[in-house]
Amino acid sequence: MIKIICGPKGSGKTKRIIDAANEAVKSAKGHLIFITDTKRYMYDLKREIRFIDVSDYSIAGEDALCGFVKGAVAGGYDNEFLFIDGIARIAGKQLKDMAQFFFMVEKVAKLRDLQVYITCSCTEEELPDFAKKFL
Repeated sequence: MIKIICGPKGSGKTKRIIDAANEAVKSAKGHLIFITDTKRYMYDLKREIRFIDVSDYSIAGEDALCGFVKGAVAGGYDNEFLFIDGIARIAGKQLKDMAQFFFMVEKVAKLRDLQVYITCSCTEEELPDFAKKFL
């Protein structure tokens, strides 16, 4: 399952994904992974959530982000939740050009039975067609 949390910049998307991650801790039987590009929210997450700041790894582009996400998920077979805050910002691309990323995440989510939450800085109307099915 993939769920997109979208809205314009400053609309509270990061708070919503952090709240979703902290709430998921209550029911999770497996591991939770939270990927973002800043340490700013590290202490807002419960300690059971594996926090990864990609700025420590020099992610450059969509392909690198895809590989990084696959590697993080492959790090354990008991991963249950994956939260990614700001994919377009991390990849350095516009959301409309990230169909490959969504295809990869959907495939990995089905294969590994992952629940994935992704934030996107756009309105629902601006969301590309390939991503609208995840609203």
